[in-house]
Formats: sequence, structure tokens, C-alpha cells
Amino acid sequence: MNRDSPNPVGMLIVFAGLLMLGALWALFLVGGIDYVYKRIGIPEGAMFGVVFGSLAGSGINIPIARLRGRQRSDVKEIQIFGRRYRVPVASQDTDTTLAVNLGGAVIPTGVSVYLLVKDSIWWEGAVGVAFVAVIVHLIARPVEGQGIEMPGFIPPLLAAGIALAIDPHMAAPVAYVSGTLGTLIGADLSNVDKMTELGGGMASIGGAGTFDGVFLSGLVAVLLVGVA
Repeated sequence: MNRDSPNPVGMLIVFAGLLMLGALWALFLVGGIDYVYKRIGIPEGAMFGVVFGSLAGSGINIPIARLRGRQRSDVKEIQIFGRRYRVPVASQDTDTTLAVNLGGAVIPTGVSVYLLVKDSIWWEGAVGVAFVAVIVHLIARPVEGQGIEMPGFIPPLLAAGIALAIDPHMAAPVAYVSGTLGTLIGADLSNVDKMTELGGGMASIGGAGTFDGVFLSGLVAVLLVGVA
């Protein structure tokens, strides 16, 4: 018997364990989302559509514009009779398609607008969004080929803190609005001019590097408010 051959039973056990952990994490995540939306006052009938749309919509990008990038010419080095020459080659098209992510931008923005109107938290929301947006803009970094990157734990902490400081009685909706819109504005919208330099052909507002920051920051901020 070959001692180096993989044990199929062991591999099956590992796979089953990973599957179980994934299922438990999914239940925890969905349960947490359900708790957050109930806490901020989303109607029971609309909750499933919001949760499903946010998660499933994270992979859907809606094109809205085409950003003109700088024409970039590459230079190739060739060797002729022992001497090296640098010659230009065909220029590359650096245009970028600007899109908005359904799950990470459109739906969280819609929920935030709903909360602003329903709870009349206009000035509280404006202060919270501005506070989070400024600090997120300072820490967010464009990464070539990836998008706008930032530490995912900072926006919810900022949103929860400012919400509790502004209005403890309405902290949950203020935290959600501040976390989602503040991150969206500070990370993506304020860096639209830099997106043509990131490569990849498409820049998605609320997608890729900032989906967790935009979508999850609002949820985590409300959870933090609940235990504060």
C-alpha cells in the first residue's frame, strides 16, 4: 500500500467539516442580518427581499458611464546585430466602465433613504455620514487591479460611535445610514477620478473591495449599538 496516497475517508471528513462550518457561518450571518433589519424597523414583508437582494446582488454591476483614461503606449526592447533598441508598440485603451453594484450600493442606499424619511433623522444622518465619509476617505487606498481597499472594521466602529454620540435613542438607524452611505461616499464616490488608473476595465461603486465596507458596515454598526 502506498503510504503517500491520500486517505479518501479523511478527505471526506475534512470536506464535511468545512461544509458544516460554512453552513453555520451562513446561518449566523443571515440571523445577524435579520436582527439588524428588525432593529432598524424594516417591515417583515420587505425583509426577505432586502436580504436576498443584497447578498445575491453583490455580483451584479450596473454600468452607468464610461470613463476616459490616458492613452498608454508600451515600449519594447529589441536586439539587432548585438545592439539593443527601444521601440514603441501599439498603445493600449485604458478606458474604464463605471458601474454601481446592486447589493453593495443600490439596495443599501435605498434602505438608508427609507430610514431617513421614516425616522426623520435628516440632520443626524447628515452629521454621521459626513463624519464617516471624511475618515474613510483618508484611510481608503486605490489598489491597481483590485479597486478601493480599506480595513473593513473601521467604518462600523466609526458609525456606531457617532450614532451613539448624536442620538442614543435613534442610534440604530443613524448607525446604519452613517455606515453605509459614509463608506460609499468616502471610499468610492470621492475616488471616482482615480478609478481609471486601477486597471481591470470596470470600476464598481460598492463592489469588490468596498462591498464588505458598504454593506456589512451598516449591519455591524447596528450590532455594535445593540451591545453598547
